Amino acid sequence: MTSPFDDMNTRSRDVFRTLVEGYIETGEPVGSRTLSRALSEGVSAATIRNVMQDLEHLGLLHSPHVSSGRVPTQIGLRLFVDSLLEVGDISKNERMQIESNIDADQTDVAKIMDQASAVLSGLSQGAGLVLTPKSESPIKHIEFVSLAPDRALVVLVMADGQVENRVFTPPVGQTPSAMREAANFLNSVVQGRTLSEMGKVVASEILRHRAELDLLAQQLVQKGVALWENEGEAHARLIVRGQSNLLEDQALADDLERVQSLFDDLERKQDLEQFLELAEEGEGVRVFIGSENKLFSLSGSSLVVSPYMNSDRKIIGAVGVIGPTRLNYGRIVPIVDYTAQLIGRMLSGRS
Repeated sequence: MTSPFDDMNTRSRDVFRTLVEGYIETGEPVGSRTLSRALSEGVSAATIRNVMQDLEHLGLLHSPHVSSGRVPTQIGLRLFVDSLLEVGDISKNERMQIESNIDADQTDVAKIMDQASAVLSGLSQGAGLVLTPKSESPIKHIEFVSLAPDRALVVLVMADGQVENRVFTPPVGQTPSAMREAANFLNSVVQGRTLSEMGKVVASEILRHRAELDLLAQQLVQKGVALWENEGEAHARLIVRGQSNLLEDQALADDLERVQSLFDDLERKQDLEQFLELAEEGEGVRVFIGSENKLFSLSGSSLVVSPYMNSDRKIIGAVGVIGPTRLNYGRIVPIVDYTAQLIGRMLSGRS
């Protein structure tokens, strides 16, 4: 499949690069006279207008107003990021800001994530996002405790000594004996496995040992597994800082409905795992522009995201920045990348 980049000569690429860089810097349409002054070689405004028309025909530019100024389309921005973006190194000052604002001695991982989100927001002038790590500690023991006819408590004792208590709604008609039977069954098959590994194992064991479990015990086990897999609150949390930065951006503030849709998207718990899946699809920083990313498709924003890993090189979370499509990608990419690496080193050291 050919790229529009293949249809562009050197002059077209220079005009396109300069125009996109100007748009990213100002957020305003860029005209031929501005480009003529910015280009190193002497090119007339008339020649540049012809080149801009060709680029518009390729779907890379469009004119938001009647004026001669152009802005890049989503396709144009994608082409710029993939083919022309020059990613710089993170500056010494930015590195120091990240390191000084994320407390490596902090014992509360959630606070580290809050700090990371805040520093990303401050440096990018966008919204900083962090998906906190899933609990990866193996399970040592499970107990179910009945609290009321419609409420029960599951106590999870982890191999590293942590204890988690979670309240859930058990199947109708549950009995203490059924809960004990379910706990015994779980303890026989999940010991030494993490919560993320447990779902498939339990489902398989239920099929193999269906005759050994009465219907009520099966329902209780399945209810517990569904709680751990889908509720998400206990093992995945999305932290967002800097929404006000987006509201202050004039291009976004002009359409508050799109901004509101962005925040609505962020608050949908069923989408939290997708945020991590975006990062898991490939190592390193990934850039999503506008509708390329389903999670933020309605808002027309861009997302720069990078996964972070534990000591076993397993992806356990992600950090990112949301902002307008005219983000300074060349600067934001190394900031997100460095933050992800720093958090990974911190968490690996703890484990």
